[in-house]
Amino acid sequence: MTHAKRAPRPTGRRAAARRVLTTAATVLTALALGACAAPRERTAATPPAATADQPNIILIVADDLGHGDLSAYGGAIRTPNIDALARSGIRYDTAYSTAPICSPSRAGFLSGRFQGRFGFYYNLVGRDVGMPAEETTLAEVAKQANYQTAMIGKWHVGDGVGRHPLDQGFDSFFGFLGGATSYYPDGTKGLVTTDSGEGKLITRKRFPIMEGRETVNPPGNITDVFTDRAVKFVGSGHDRPFFLYLAYNAPHSPYAATKEDVQPFAKDPSPQSRIYKAMITKLDQNVGRLMGALKAHGLDRRTIVFFISDNGCPNYAEGACSNAPFAGWKAFPLEGGVRVPFILSAPGRVKRGQVEARPISTLDIMPTMAAAMHRPAPPQSEGQNLLAASALPADRTLFWRMGPNHWARSGPWKLITINKAAEVQTLADVMGKPLPDGTQLGISPLGQWQMLFDIVRDRDEANDLSSQQPEAVADLERRFDRWDEKNIPPAFTSRREFRTEIDGKKVQLIF
Repeated sequence: MTHAKRAPRPTGRRAAARRVLTTAATVLTALALGACAAPRERTAATPPAATADQPNIILIVADDLGHGDLSAYGGAIRTPNIDALARSGIRYDTAYSTAPICSPSRAGFLSGRFQGRFGFYYNLVGRDVGMPAEETTLAEVAKQANYQTAMIGKWHVGDGVGRHPLDQGFDSFFGFLGGATSYYPDGTKGLVTTDSGEGKLITRKRFPIMEGRETVNPPGNITDVFTDRAVKFVGSGHDRPFFLYLAYNAPHSPYAATKEDVQPFAKDPSPQSRIYKAMITKLDQNVGRLMGALKAHGLDRRTIVFFISDNGCPNYAEGACSNAPFAGWKAFPLEGGVRVPFILSAPGRVKRGQVEARPISTLDIMPTMAAAMHRPAPPQSEGQNLLAASALPADRTLFWRMGPNHWARSGPWKLITINKAAEVQTLADVMGKPLPDGTQLGISPLGQWQMLFDIVRDRDEANDLSSQQPEAVADLERRFDRWDEKNIPPAFTSRREFRTEIDGKKVQLIF
């Protein structure tokens, strides 16, 4: 268990796909494609007329919400409205995001294909880079089906030329373009807050809220404000079906709540936990408000609702959040980083009260939406249609890559290939201290660990079986190499790394 293998260095075409220390020419080419692309040309063709059985579609995304943060998944925080949403359709117990961090995860489900296909492996961290303008988004597929489209909340996949939500298929946008913003206007009195390190740097002045392309500064809790906008949108008398992308920033840092919202949790001994529970409760109440608005306008039976998180909850929440029953946190390759809540409510299309154990991915949103809208999914999309549940494979192979680090799951087996590190760090060593832009982080000079886990029997991923199961290691290596051939080198570098331990081995996370 203490002896891990040095990952073999790939050769030929696979090495070119996997190598992070690219030549300057390769990096410049990727940047030109990903960060400096001009807006794509829009077709002048008239969209097809909407059909009577095209449902409205709402995609609700929570930010850094842990698998164990919801009572629907056995968590200790009561979330009755999200629980009711789960009972109205399918709760997926083996659902995965395409990355354990915000930006690439969102680029994956918005485009319907793994974000490494266009070199998007890392968080943006204040740079003019992101998802290429040429990528077809969920909103653009909806527009092709003659849907009205709206985006409310957190974007975080780029804001350069051609990458604004209004350039990516959305008719309207109200939210913020970066990774986080304050829940209340700067200077709001009477709030209960915590020192969450990097969260101290997040202010409305630095990370403004926008309506369209103009800066605004709405009063009140932004979770409430986003829901106000969503309720207004769904009740605005549509003459055709709509697609609403509602991307809350809750419960991402900075952690803040009013004294009134914290009061029900006064007996909790942890100040951080009291605030976090208040924020989750606020999120749940607002999901209930939106579902109530659908019912009030007679739209509840005609609307498909997805509810997901972009990745697992973070270790810098100081134990307030939970990825239970799994190990690991946001940015980790462990299940706690990528195993996420995923609920699908589709009245008349899926049976109520289902619990599905077969593996699914947030990549499945694109083909599921397209099928519901009677449109073909983009030819390069990679997911499965969840409305055709009988077609879901029981033994699905899923892959992840974060630069030189990567992992794969097939059946009970999960293979992690990750950089070795000489030391471990504390969060204080790295919080608020990004690497200089352009810092190259490739395969570690120390080599890479390979760890194989049976995640059915060992969900804590604490018993490395790589030396005992060489056939499983070799099989997953081959599968990953074939899949990785379609990825390209990173279009921009990582500005964050963290050296920690997994199964007693010192590792380098790159995100």
